[in-house]
Amino acid sequence: MTASVHVACAPAGDRWTCEVTVGTDVAATRHRVTVDTALLARLRPGADDPAELVRDSFAFLLAREGRESILRAFDLPVIGRYFGEWEAEISR
Repeated sequence: MTASVHVACAPAGDRWTCEVTVGTDVAATRHRVTVDTALLARLRPGADDPAELVRDSFAFLLAREGRESILRAFDLPVIGRYFGEWEAEISR
C-alpha cells in the first residue's frame, strides 16, 4: 500500500517552503521541505510552484524507505546525497 502524500507550498523570497504530510492515519508523518526557485526551474521548467516536484520526490523516497525514515526538515536537493539517482530520475 502506498501512503498518501499531501503537499502545501508557500513562497518565501527566492525559495518555497513546503509542508508535507505522509499518510492519513494516526502514524502520519510531517515534514518541512525547502525548494529554491533555481532548482524548481531546472527540474520542472515552467512550473508555478514545487508541489508536484515535492510529491514526486516523496514517492521516490517512499519506494526506497519507510515514511518514518524520511528527515523531518530538509532542502530538497539533500535527497541526492542519499540517493545519487534522485535528480536524474525525478527530471524524467
